[in-house]
Amino acid sequence: MSAALAYLMNTSARQPVAFSRGQGALLWDSEGVEYLDAIAGVAVTSLGHANPEIAAAITEQAGVLLHTTNMFRIPWQEQLGERLCRLSGMQRAFFCNSGAEANEAALKLARLHGNARQVAQPQVLVMENSFHGRTLATLAATGNPAVQRGFEPLMPGFIRVPYDDIDAVRQVAAQSPNVVAVLVEPVQGEGGVHAASVGYLQALRQVCDEHDWLMMIDEVQTGLGRTGTWFGFQHAGIEPDVISLAKALGNGFPIGACLAHGKAAELFSPGHHASTFGGNPLACRVGCTVLDIMQRDHLPQRAAASGRRLLAALKLALGSHPQVVSIRGLGLMVGIELDHPCADLVNKARDEQRMLITVTRGNTVRLLPPLICDDAQIDDIAARMARLLSPQA
Repeated sequence: MSAALAYLMNTSARQPVAFSRGQGALLWDSEGVEYLDAIAGVAVTSLGHANPEIAAAITEQAGVLLHTTNMFRIPWQEQLGERLCRLSGMQRAFFCNSGAEANEAALKLARLHGNARQVAQPQVLVMENSFHGRTLATLAATGNPAVQRGFEPLMPGFIRVPYDDIDAVRQVAAQSPNVVAVLVEPVQGEGGVHAASVGYLQALRQVCDEHDWLMMIDEVQTGLGRTGTWFGFQHAGIEPDVISLAKALGNGFPIGACLAHGKAAELFSPGHHASTFGGNPLACRVGCTVLDIMQRDHLPQRAAASGRRLLAALKLALGSHPQVVSIRGLGLMVGIELDHPCADLVNKARDEQRMLITVTRGNTVRLLPPLICDDAQIDDIAARMARLLSPQA
């Protein structure tokens, strides 16, 4: 490990490898060893590493204009906002720099909505095992005590219920008049790759309509093709009031977005919210280029097909494995749940199979390959996972 690592705050348990270059779904470390990337920077590099069109857009825009501030019109921002709204069915966009910031914007919209309803202490309904970010508000919204520990007292204003349980939601609706919004992930990525049922999301939309709640969908990890549709909520055929985006929108360049529809789209006015760097010309040009490539190459549809292929291959290879509890997923967002803690598999996969994976909730291998993976690479991921787990059979 580099001695210079000591100068960095100890916020990440870094693995003993440094990557020097990437291409598509492959990475090479500083010693030239090749790895298959099955996590895409945690659902970020959906177009793969060193995408030449993204590189060209960054290079050209960096030589033209990087930043002006939102005191002025930014044509690239306007173009990206229009395109995201058309794809999602939303009406207005706010640009920031990360998923946590996008969720912060959503939570501020919820507070404004509550104040407009003259609710003195507005509350947001959130889910157990959720993850929405590490800022103080998004940390309080997150349903993981392990990441909250040490940061108490947490910000008030949240009510937590089990995920995918509409009866629990209805019970809160009947008993808690201060609820003004619900924040939910279509698939809980950090929570173990659990997808909300279609009926749950549809019923949740109905409850929000009945009680004048904003339905806010966290699409930071699921958005932009990851689940096989442009947005995870589209599997349920519903229309949310607010959507948060980030990760894949910049393919590695920092950008986040909060999209809103209907009454939620009219809540912000000048002075309510802002971001110094959010929506700068470079970030928004990258976002537009990402959408160009995804639309041209039909990557949401490709992710759906690749996801079916990966699930089928994993179930064929591991379905009868005595320690595999469940193999589940939606698009290229796949979880392999084991009957025991398996954090050690991250290092084993890297060192023995030359493949990058993550483990979430302690016992679930999470696979998030780039959407540009070809069939051979999808099959290779399944084969390497089978070899990784075969000694435990």
